Parts: sequence; C-alpha cells; structure tokens
Amino acid sequence: MPGWLRSSAYREIVSFVEQLSSSVEGKKVSSNYHVSEKVHAICAMLDKAETWIEAYPPDSSASRFGNRAFRDWETELRKQAPQLLSDLLPTHSHGAIVELVPYLTEAFGNATRIDYGSGHELSFLIWLLCLCKIEFLEPADSAAIVLVVFRRYLVLCQQLQRTYRLEPAGSHGVWGLDDYQFLPFYFGSAQLFNSGISPADSISPQLANEQSDEYLYLQGIKFIMEMKRGPFFEHSRQLYDISGVLRWEKVNQGLGKMYKAEVLGKFPVVQHLQFGSLFSSQ
Repeated sequence: MPGWLRSSAYREIVSFVEQLSSSVEGKKVSSNYHVSEKVHAICAMLDKAETWIEAYPPDSSASRFGNRAFRDWETELRKQAPQLLSDLLPTHSHGAIVELVPYLTEAFGNATRIDYGSGHELSFLIWLLCLCKIEFLEPADSAAIVLVVFRRYLVLCQQLQRTYRLEPAGSHGVWGLDDYQFLPFYFGSAQLFNSGISPADSISPQLANEQSDEYLYLQGIKFIMEMKRGPFFEHSRQLYDISGVLRWEKVNQGLGKMYKAEVLGKFPVVQHLQFGSLFSSQ
C-alpha cells in the first residue's frame, strides 16, 4: 500500500476524480455543457452492452442473490470488448486497446463471485482516465464524462445489479456509504451546490423520484430505496447522517476525503488493479 499511495497512478486518479467533481458543480444533467460525438459513441457502446441482458435473462431457479446468468453476460463482455474498443477508437489509438480492455471488463462486477463494489466502479474510472490520457477524451469533455458517460454507466450497473441480484463486494453493511457505488454521491453532491435542494431534502422519496434524472446523488438514493426495505436511517446510516450536514460544499469535501480513505486507501479494493504505460505504478 505505501508504494501505491506514492505512485503516479494514485496521484493521477485523485486529481482526475477531483477535477470531474469540480466540473459538475451546480450543474444538472439537463444543463448546458459540451457533449462531443466521442461521448455519444461511448454511450452507444454501453447501450449495446445493456442489450445483452435480454440475451442472457436471469436463471429463475437460482438463489435470491448472485444469479448465475450474470456469468454469461460477463463472458459476452470479455468476448466483445476488444472489438468494441476497436470500433470506438481511431486507428492511431488501437495500440492502447490491450491496456484498456482489462479496465473495461472489470468495471461491471466479478463473474466468479457474482458481485459488484467500489473496486469495479474504480476500474471504470481508470478506463475513463486512460481515454483522456490517449486524448480520445479532452478536458472540455469533463462535465459530460460525469453527467452523460458516467451516468449511462451507472444506469447499466444498476440494471445489472437489479437483474442478476449481484452481491455487494466488500460492503460495510449499514455503516457503508452504499452497497455498490460511491462516486454518484461524490459527483452528485457537487451538482447540488446552489441547487435549492438541501442535504436534509436528499432522502425524501418524493424528491428522489422527481429529480433523480437530474442529479446523480438522488439517482443513487432512489436506487437504494428501490432495493432496500425498512426505515432509511436503519439501512443507510451514513447517507442518513449526511442529510444532517448543512451545506453541500461540506458534504462534497467530506466525501472526497472518504473516497481517498475508504476506496483508494483500502487494500481489498485496489489489490486487483492492473498497471501499464497508461496507468503506471511508478
């Protein structure tokens, strides 16, 4: 871990996630920001991946959690990933595909354990970082990376979690921020700056239903309310406590520190990361 925390990769991912958060401060999904054709192309790739859910429906005889049909979906992803990236990237960037494939294929869950957690979310973030490093995506795309691409990824992940009942990977239970995701809450808290929505409002079921298409934070809250039963303060204590903070700026600052400590700073999360010329451990 000390080597990872001193590495250029760690510094780059911290800088990247903070830059993305800053880029969406005070912005709704429907706000005006630059959306390039390359952003649309990534979303089209994720759209294609979602169609495989229909091709591999859940096994009706399986147990409540960890539906084995997810392995078929994940096998399809691994089979198609090189071609998906070949179609996405210009020819001069095809040399990067060999490094990009692992980050993409690890971004949706583990087929052996049939689970998903913040390490898989981190893999997608690294994939996006690498697309920036090869200059497929540009600084001008930052807001769209969060509000279009990452949001599309989140929708797909939630559909996989809902359909195949993926187990939470490394969940802290009631004391964790969320069973599956972290970044929708970090990015989403930045969106809510000067929104007229207070942290106390954020756990309102009515508001989550009405505004989840505009704010990632509320999209995350809505999904939790869909997937869990019982009082919110019992099953999502951290998010409930956050609702007592007065300002979103303080929430965002706290979640940024928490991401570095509880995701990037935890060996079980980062132990499977792969390094190369684009994402270097040096």
